[in-house]
Amino acid sequence: MEPENKRESFAELINGNTPVLVDFFAEWCGPSKMMKPVLEKLHEQMGDKVRIIKIDIDKSPAAANTFQVQSVPTLMLFQKGKPLWRQSGVLQASQLENIIKQKSIIQ
Repeated sequence: MEPENKRESFAELINGNTPVLVDFFAEWCGPSKMMKPVLEKLHEQMGDKVRIIKIDIDKSPAAANTFQVQSVPTLMLFQKGKPLWRQSGVLQASQLENIIKQKSIIQ
C-alpha cells in the first residue's frame, strides 16, 4: 500500500478513471484569479466525482508547452489519458459541471 501523501505524476492523474479538470493559470493574470472561487464551488458541487488540479504556467512551462497553452486561464478535461475538452477564459461552476457531465464518464 502506498503512503497517502505520495504525489501522483501528471500522467498518472490524467490516466485514471476519474475525470480531471486542469486549470492552466498564472499568478499575475486577473482572469486566472477569478477562476479560484469558481473551482472551489465546482469542487463543493461535485466532490470526488472530478479531480481539479491547477498548473502554474510560469512554474511548469513544459506542461504549458506540451498542451500548447497560449492564454490563461486555459481549462482542459482529461479522462483515461485522453483530452475530452478545452477552453480558454473564465467559466462559471455550473457551466463546468455541465461540461464535465456531458464529456466524461462519471463513476
